[in-house]
Amino acid sequence: MADTYVVERAATIGAPAEQVHEYLADFHRWTEWSPWEDLDPDLRRTYSGPDSGIGAIYEWSGNRKAGEGRMEIIEAVDVAKLKIALDFLKPFKSSSTIAFDLQPEGGTTRVTWTMVGPKTLVIRAMGLFKSMDKMVGPDFEKGLEQLKAVAEQSDA
Repeated sequence: MADTYVVERAATIGAPAEQVHEYLADFHRWTEWSPWEDLDPDLRRTYSGPDSGIGAIYEWSGNRKAGEGRMEIIEAVDVAKLKIALDFLKPFKSSSTIAFDLQPEGGTTRVTWTMVGPKTLVIRAMGLFKSMDKMVGPDFEKGLEQLKAVAEQSDA
């Protein structure tokens, strides 16, 4: 059994990579497309560090569904790649890395969203019922659909 889990989804978005990147590198813009925005209408958000790019931090605290956690952009390679350290505090503690890879394809952008993390005891126990891919994958698909919708109708 592998010591890590990987969840990955991809979509082609009808917008240039620079435009798509604006929605990813600025946590303030995640409210426009994130698949988790509707989990808690009273979600508390805190932003710190720069507005976007390396060092930008987003912290949230919400109901049982939204939980509590923190994200920090730890790597940005032009508009082609973004890496985020993700730490959940509630409902259980876990840490993982999120990566967004943007590949320009003519006037469109192929966005690949990947999450990699260690299979902790809690994650292994949850995996007896449902894999991380089956738990998180549909959220990634929803998020990519919503990102596609906002990026394609925007002049970011």
